[in-house]
Amino acid sequence: MFAVVRTGGKQYRVAEGDVITIEKIAGQAGDSVSFDDVLMAGEGATLKDTKSLTVSGEIVEQGRGEKIIVFKKKRRHNYRRKNGHRQMLTQIKITGIGAAKKAAPKKAAAKADDGDTAKAAPAKKAPAKKTATTKAAKPAAAKKAPAKKAPAKKAAPKTDDKDA
Repeated sequence: MFAVVRTGGKQYRVAEGDVITIEKIAGQAGDSVSFDDVLMAGEGATLKDTKSLTVSGEIVEQGRGEKIIVFKKKRRHNYRRKNGHRQMLTQIKITGIGAAKKAAPKKAAAKADDGDTAKAAPAKKAPAKKTATTKAAKPAAAKKAPAKKAPAKKAAPKTDDKDA
């Protein structure tokens, strides 16, 4: 049986027992992971419904890929930039392709149904509401009238001082 899963913005065709290298996901070696985003699944030429299908796997190792050199150059402008990059990767071994497991009911909810109200956890208090006295509403600032312009000064009358 095979399945096509989507993770890290890429799609991978996997089968049980395959080891795939994907972009880094959280976890350590030995942790189990499951992929819920199954795009297609089937066996041979027949396809299956993928609504409740998950792919489970186990993290083999966390590592880094090969170094990639990024070199930029603009001719006749004395512009050169050299940069390196190593992508963080995770190797996963596919352990199974099957239906999703339902989560077990919570134990706290089961205890509350037993009728032991004395042992039940105390109810949480709601956060205190802020009153109007603690935060006074500020009135909106009034708009100021534009400043008045000073009247233009008149030029002094010209006098002929040729007689003096």
